[in-house]
Amino acid sequence: MLTFDFDRFGLQPGDRVLDIGAGAGRHSFEAYRRGADIVAADLDADELANVGELFAAMKAAGEVPEGAEATTKEADILALPFADGEFDRVIASEILEHVPNDIGAIAEIARVLRPGGTLVVTVPRWLPEIICWKLSDEYHSVEGGHIRIYTDAELTDKVTRAGLVLDGKGYAHGLHAPYWWLKCAVGVTNDKHPLLRAYHRILVWEIMKNPPLLRAIGKVADRLVGKSMVLYFHKPEAAA
Repeated sequence: MLTFDFDRFGLQPGDRVLDIGAGAGRHSFEAYRRGADIVAADLDADELANVGELFAAMKAAGEVPEGAEATTKEADILALPFADGEFDRVIASEILEHVPNDIGAIAEIARVLRPGGTLVVTVPRWLPEIICWKLSDEYHSVEGGHIRIYTDAELTDKVTRAGLVLDGKGYAHGLHAPYWWLKCAVGVTNDKHPLLRAYHRILVWEIMKNPPLLRAIGKVADRLVGKSMVLYFHKPEAAA
């Protein structure tokens, strides 16, 4: 389940790409399938081990173009172990809302992105997120949980102050917002609740089959209550 549009992101075969806060690797895998030289970076060594195993399985199965490369790297977003301007593209998906020093993290992302390169940032959208916070303290008051709720203007301002230029905006996962509201209402660990299980089956149907009805509903829901906000940026050539 992808949160952003890879075509809009501008990824090309051979691009060196950093997926910072890669987690389970969903965006890293798609970049690898598209022929990127992808680095999946995270602080969670166990997650990275699983991602590395799946990279190897994808290559063995012939799922990636010749010349595509994939590696994993333990990395702190506040002190990235990469050279200035090393990456053509950077992905920062659902990570900044966890980082106390988000301005420092954005500065590091801007540093490792080459002039002319592109950045995609996704975070929980303000309205769906604030409803979750109102419904449940447990949703966000956990170690490593969400520590802030961004507005579009706040996040755009923080990234553009780091020298990047906003290219566009979108929203994603509109069908997922009501699921999380329901989860917060019945208890975030109460996965056996019948309403939650029923809604989960709908989401699995959407992900696995992508039926026309849910696709149409999802497009409307994305604009109204999309769970994630997606911002696309580029680093000006003048920054060289």
